[in-house]
Amino acid sequence: MDSAAVFEFLLDKQAAGQSCVLVTVAAVEGSSMRDPGTIMGVAQDGSFAGSLSGGCIENAVVKEALDALQAGASRFVRFGAGSPYLDIRLPCGGGLDICFTPLDGPEFAQLCQEMITQRRPFAIEVGVGFAKCLSDWLPTQFSLDKQAGTFGYWPKPRLQIIGHGASVEALAKQAMGMRCDVAVLSPDSQIGTVLNGSAAHFQELTRADQSDLLNSDPWTATIFLFHDHDWEIDLMMRALEMPHFYLGAMGGRKAHAWRSEVLLARGVSDVQIDTICAPIGLFHSSRDPQSLALSTLAEVIQAYQRTDFEAALA
Repeated sequence: MDSAAVFEFLLDKQAAGQSCVLVTVAAVEGSSMRDPGTIMGVAQDGSFAGSLSGGCIENAVVKEALDALQAGASRFVRFGAGSPYLDIRLPCGGGLDICFTPLDGPEFAQLCQEMITQRRPFAIEVGVGFAKCLSDWLPTQFSLDKQAGTFGYWPKPRLQIIGHGASVEALAKQAMGMRCDVAVLSPDSQIGTVLNGSAAHFQELTRADQSDLLNSDPWTATIFLFHDHDWEIDLMMRALEMPHFYLGAMGGRKAHAWRSEVLLARGVSDVQIDTICAPIGLFHSSRDPQSLALSTLAEVIQAYQRTDFEAALA
C-alpha cells in the first residue's frame, strides 16, 4: 500500500529537477518481508521512499541505485542468498533479485499515479532499459534469463465507514495512517468537523434510507459502527448488493441475530447474510474505541490480503 507514496516521491523529486531510479523486487527466493512487485524510489541526492526489507539492505540498495543512475543503465542485482554482497545477509535467509531502472522522465510515475488515483488495476513492466505502466492488471511474471517481468497492482483498500460514535473517528484515523482510502457516512456532524482537512471523505446522513450515498468497488470494505442498529438495515441491504471484499458490523451475537432476522424478513438471502462479519474484528473483548478500530482494521486488511481479486473479477 506504499506504492502511491513511492510514485509521489518520484514525481516530487523529478519536478525539482532530480534524476530518479525505480527499484523493483523482481523475484524472491525463500522467505522475505516483501513480495515481487514491491517498489522503492531513489533520487540522485540519495533520498528514497519505500522499503524492500526490514532495513537490512536499504543502504546497499541506495548505493546500487546511484551507481545505476551514474552509469545511465538499468541492472539486476541479487541480495541475500547467492549475492555478491558477502557482507549483507537477510535475517530470513532468503534472496531477492532486484531491478534498478533509471527513469527518463516523469511520464512513467505520472501514469502509475493516475491509475492509483482512479482506483484502476494496472501493471508495471520492467526490464533492461525500460519501465512501463500498463493499463491492465497482469499477474507477476519474471524471467531472470530475459531480465524482464510484469507486476500487477490492485487498488488499495478503501474503507467505507458508516456509523456514529468515537469508534468511527478512531477507525478513520487508523485507516488513513495505513494509507487506505477512507469515506465516512454518519449522522454525527461533529465527526465531519473532526475529520475536516484530512484525506477522509465525509458525508452526513440525515435519514436511515440514504443508500444512494454509498459508493463501492471490489476493493471496498464497508463497515457499520452503529450502536443504534435501526440505522443499519436499509444501508446494509444496499451495501450487500454492491461490490465489496468485506462487510462487517459492530454489535454482539444477539444484535447480529436481530439484524439477520430483519434482513431475512426484508428479502435478503441467507447466503448474503452469512457474508457479514459480526461481531466485527479479530478480537471482540475490547470496548474502547481505539482497540475496536484496531481489531476491525486488522480484520479488513487480512480479508484484503486473502482475497483472490483475479478470480473474483473473472
